[in-house]
Amino acid sequence: MNKQRVDGHTSQAYDAEMNQVVNHVLEMGELVTQQVEKALQAFIHSDSALAQQVVEKDHLVNKMEVDIDNECVQILVRRQPAAGDLRAVIAVIKTIKDVERIGDQAKRIARLALKASEADQMMAPKEFNEFQTMGSRVLEMLRGAMQAFRKMDAEDALSVALLDKQIDNDYEAILRQNMTYMLEDPRNITRIVEMTWAGRAIERIGDHARNICEYTIYFVKGQDVRHQDDAVLEATVKGR
Repeated sequence: MNKQRVDGHTSQAYDAEMNQVVNHVLEMGELVTQQVEKALQAFIHSDSALAQQVVEKDHLVNKMEVDIDNECVQILVRRQPAAGDLRAVIAVIKTIKDVERIGDQAKRIARLALKASEADQMMAPKEFNEFQTMGSRVLEMLRGAMQAFRKMDAEDALSVALLDKQIDNDYEAILRQNMTYMLEDPRNITRIVEMTWAGRAIERIGDHARNICEYTIYFVKGQDVRHQDDAVLEATVKGR
């Protein structure tokens, strides 16, 4: 298995600082995962209290991004890392940006939930089937991306990155489903449009989770795989 530790530097001080940074990234990832999970539940059940919790906690995600970014800057200034050590810091800086953007998407879903709750809009459970499937899959992807980052495991990161295509397929299924529901009952158009926007937010979360996986692959393999298709990612990880 293609693994690499972020604490392989000859300087014990660097190792200690990077371990602390990685732990903070994982804490940020855990908070954001909770935000996404709560936002999805709030939207499905029109739970305004839960949605409000997500909105109010978003500033914590933003603060964590700023704090971790500052930690990385301090490491760059004090330790002047090179090669793999420098890649580790760069991977962290890029990762927290995408984690923060996932938090933004969770807040967007929560605000849609608040809007639906205020309008007293409810839909039949069957109309959330595709939405729930997509939501569960993106949570699995997000958790997997953070786990691959924790282990700095390129093969795990690849496996998770490949799930993004299924998230895209799920979103297309939601679009088709919502078109059918609007034709069946035009009274639900507003709520269905909001579900479409929420589905788009979930799809974007999948994109950001894939980005996190790409940064892990970059750290382990030393090759920038951003904006590359699945075949290039597989070739990079498997050394083809």
